[in-house]
Amino acid sequence: MIVRVSRTEPVDATFEAPPSKSYTHRALIAGALASGRTRIVNPLRAGDTELTAWGLESLGVALEWLPGEIIVAGCDGTFPATGEVTIDCGNSGTTLRLLTSAALLSPHPVVLTGSARMLKRPIGPLAGALGSLGGEIAFLGEPGFPPIRITGRLRGGKTQIDGSISSQFISSILMAAPYAEEDVELALPATPASRSYLDVTADVMLGFGARLERREYDRFRVESGATYRGRDYRIEGDYSSASYLFAIAAVCGGKVTVTGLNPASVQGDRRFLDALEAMGCRVTFGRDAVTVERTDDLGGIEIDMSSSPDTVQTLAAVAAVAGSPTTITGIGHLQYKESDRVAVTADTLRRMGAGVEVTGDSLTITPGPLHGVFVDPHDDHRTAMAFAVLGLAVGGMAIRDPECVEKSFPGFWEALYGEGLL
Repeated sequence: MIVRVSRTEPVDATFEAPPSKSYTHRALIAGALASGRTRIVNPLRAGDTELTAWGLESLGVALEWLPGEIIVAGCDGTFPATGEVTIDCGNSGTTLRLLTSAALLSPHPVVLTGSARMLKRPIGPLAGALGSLGGEIAFLGEPGFPPIRITGRLRGGKTQIDGSISSQFISSILMAAPYAEEDVELALPATPASRSYLDVTADVMLGFGARLERREYDRFRVESGATYRGRDYRIEGDYSSASYLFAIAAVCGGKVTVTGLNPASVQGDRRFLDALEAMGCRVTFGRDAVTVERTDDLGGIEIDMSSSPDTVQTLAAVAAVAGSPTTITGIGHLQYKESDRVAVTADTLRRMGAGVEVTGDSLTITPGPLHGVFVDPHDDHRTAMAFAVLGLAVGGMAIRDPECVEKSFPGFWEALYGEGLL
């Protein structure tokens, strides 16, 4: 299947943000481990979060999806699975990484595997840190990569972990840590990638009753025995998904309002709005909505997006229609995502007519006369959505396998159709 995107005039549109994928993953795990019943209100039901829910069900947790909510029967820190479990995490790195530490709370071995791309995404730093906390992680294929077989128990203690590839290695241990036999102390020798997601992890943990102390992004300590308690928990809107909607105003001109967003959110992808503002857009915050408006030409910027990784491709799309070059830094770890996002983005922009230079941890985009191209997103939802947005400014764009957006934003194409943009 192919979606064709034509050039559109300046817009005046209002969208509702989908629920946060990151918060939904973490609330599912906290609710599953908690004592008592959890009601997750306004969850994201998408490919990735369904994989996490299915993984928890495989471990014996009872979940029920209802309209606008999920009911989770907590297992009070011990998964009820009655034998060895194999969980196929598909292409959801979040599912596999977060369940790796939680699997130590199963009395039986757990095997985690996934898609062909997943088996090329490193897990070694997480496995090494868990080994020093009581876990036993066996690599069933290439050392340092899934599939993995998890046994042992979560004793706790002190360890170091390198999160420079993914902050999810750290989040994984933190989420399970309240159920360790003793306090867990993590030291981070290097600045973690996507560090703002650790703020989301901490927010969910504290919301469910854990006790966590931290020193910025250098050191974390989680108290053993201060476990999760079931509760009603509402999921806020997703700034990562909203970035595509904001970018429509930036590339096409006009105004876009996105409702359902928390203006005080700890989500790192809020910084995408700072980038748009620096490029010449006007950003206005309401009580639960944000409006982006562009009435003049855009200017290029230099910006570190290491804490806002999921909006790098969206920013690259906006940069391609600016009046001067843009340099985005903090992008090296994007090669380990659902695709090599740096390589795919650079190749597609070059084919469209932009100048692109990739040097280590930076991406520089020099605008030029653009034309539409055929885009193979390589089964990467963020690639498909970013270049669909750019297609609204350029026209003549064809997006292959558009259904890949089901991973995080199932209603993306319908939202565009609903505003007459497709």
